[in-house]
Amino acid sequence: MTITAADVRHLARLASLDPDPAELERIAAKLDTIVDYVRQLQAVDTTGVEPAVDMSGMVGVTRPDVPGPLLDRATLLANAPAHSDAAFLVPKVVER
Repeated sequence: MTITAADVRHLARLASLDPDPAELERIAAKLDTIVDYVRQLQAVDTTGVEPAVDMSGMVGVTRPDVPGPLLDRATLLANAPAHSDAAFLVPKVVER
């Protein structure tokens, strides 16, 4: 199965993207290369191979999650350029 410019156009529409029509063929070729590589990986016999979770050997490198003191809501909202009585107000960033 080869990925076509029409496939890329369809995927872009589903993702609410608007790629440059001149780029569709280039994107399709790159995606096709990625899919071919995944097919090669799927063909490798991994029978008896244990999954590798972490190759670094590092253990417990994150700090424990310890709750700290809460900040006063009025102090936090005072720093916001726009807010209601209980929340930050932000501009809409997603258009449908």
